[in-house]
Amino acid sequence: MSKREFQTEVNQLLQLIIHSLYSHPEIFLRELISKSSDALDKLRHLTLTDEAYKSVPFEPRIDLELDEEKKTLTIADTGIGMNEEDLIEHLGTIARSGTKNFLAQLSGDAKKDSNLIGQFGVGFYSAFMVADSVEVVSRKAGEDKAWRWTSDGKNGFEIEPAERSTSGTTVLLHLNEEGKQYANSWRLQEIVKKYSNHIAFPIFLTYDKSEWNEAEKKSEKKRTTEQVNAASALWRRSKSELKDEDYKELYKSLTGDSEDPLFWFHTKAEGSLEYTTLFFIPSKAPLDLYQAEYKTGVKLYVKRVFIMDDAKELLPQYLRFVRGIIDSEDLPLNVSREILQQNRVLTSIRTASVKKILSELKNIAANQPEQYLKFITEYNRPLKEGLYGDYANRETLLDLVRFKSTKVQGLTSLADVKSRMKEGQKSIYYITGGGESLLRTSPLLEIYKKKDLEVLILDDDFDEIVFAGIDKYGDVDLKSVNKTSTSEDLKDEAEPDKAESLKPLLDKLKATLGDRVKDVRASVRLADSPSCIVSDEAEPSMQMQQMLRAMGQKDMPALKPTLEINPDHEIIRKLLARPDDATQEDAAWLLFDQALLMEGVPLEDPAAFVQRLNRVLNLSI
Repeated sequence: MSKREFQTEVNQLLQLIIHSLYSHPEIFLRELISKSSDALDKLRHLTLTDEAYKSVPFEPRIDLELDEEKKTLTIADTGIGMNEEDLIEHLGTIARSGTKNFLAQLSGDAKKDSNLIGQFGVGFYSAFMVADSVEVVSRKAGEDKAWRWTSDGKNGFEIEPAERSTSGTTVLLHLNEEGKQYANSWRLQEIVKKYSNHIAFPIFLTYDKSEWNEAEKKSEKKRTTEQVNAASALWRRSKSELKDEDYKELYKSLTGDSEDPLFWFHTKAEGSLEYTTLFFIPSKAPLDLYQAEYKTGVKLYVKRVFIMDDAKELLPQYLRFVRGIIDSEDLPLNVSREILQQNRVLTSIRTASVKKILSELKNIAANQPEQYLKFITEYNRPLKEGLYGDYANRETLLDLVRFKSTKVQGLTSLADVKSRMKEGQKSIYYITGGGESLLRTSPLLEIYKKKDLEVLILDDDFDEIVFAGIDKYGDVDLKSVNKTSTSEDLKDEAEPDKAESLKPLLDKLKATLGDRVKDVRASVRLADSPSCIVSDEAEPSMQMQQMLRAMGQKDMPALKPTLEINPDHEIIRKLLARPDDATQEDAAWLLFDQALLMEGVPLEDPAAFVQRLNRVLNLSI
């Protein structure tokens, strides 16, 4: 017998499960049945596609066996099974790096925390919520040896040789005080129907059934085995046959989520390609949504045979929050990830699936605005990512994303912004380059407020990159107020051009600032502030340049902003009246530095800024 220690993260996890997560313990059965179903899926796939496994008998079933007197429950399957190495890897360590985040995500709310068990793929350990000890006997398909893994969830685990007549895995639970409520056949059937009715393999329950003996006029217990699930692929059934509860139960079983999905979209396509898709939108964004190693949420089946559940080719990255199933009649059973990347059939299914999801969301946005608001609160950011890469669906995505605005509370659509455009307004305007509070107080918005023009507040860190490549919404121009060219929209033909009278000051300021600026010019966009900085059309803003350098683009050339000054501001008028004053040089730098600070850009030389500020303060006091 080999005695081994759990990986540190497993020890932490087990302590939390055993001592803290008792509010929702029935999920242990859902998780163990789900593991058995996965094992059967894997073996079925291998027997159909791998020559080495085609001779392995495949008689799929999951068996639950209850011994009420001994307070034990057994969950057995005829799936792929595990050898000694697999038992150590799968039951002694947490392999997926994202699972370690489980520990960091715990909230202290036992019900919410128990829900995380399934989402993070550590479902086997939920057995220790209801069992003092767990024994696993497994034999890997194609191998002769079986192995026994035992643990009390506290002092590591032991592995030794064992006997099992067929491939598969048997999990024996010695139920604890908390778990004894599940030593009840009616309770077990209720849980299976609630969570696992859709499992495509038969689930049998063996228990002592009470039957009335008419001859002896008494009730007798008879050992009975009954199938307790429907064992059909729910997604292949007609929508008219299914109730909302059927979809919700399937979703919870697929995802381990305890909450109902926001929406689901069930499609059966027939014609040149035949396939079925069932997509769910979780009510809360998946916890690994913004991790590089996010776990995909769509399972691929071919003719109801499970193929894989970790293929990132099934949907574009920006729809990585979608959960569900794609079941194709036309893909080969031995399809690999390499084949998926170039497969014409999958490309067609993917293209149609994306259009279906987006069109359904657009329909919900139009007809169920309150529900859509719940969705967009969770998924606005990933939809914006789609604008950057999914050119084919850009127009639809522009209708789906929502924006903060200077005009309305909460979020608004581009369609609504367009409907609020003033007569003679040439473009829809937006501002990027920082957090919401910084953007709302930017000097760049002053003239828009004065003219009562709406400006969208784009405060996600990648908004500038995304919208730099989008210049139209339908037939209306989209323009950034950070860019030099936008000022052309703001010119009032009735007002005289003040640039000529400012030329001596502009020249002086430009000479003082030298190569720190591309140009110094009179502004038509300022109302209350003396200065601001803007970038040329094809150049990133100053804050975006800072961000790109922070991301490692150290060799990025230093791009110069244009400094704009407000000809009507008192400071500028005073500088005009004192052309030879020695303070003009300090004023030039202070006007430039304050414009940088308002854009959230750190100063290159804070000490010099303070010295200049003190000199000017000294003169004014």
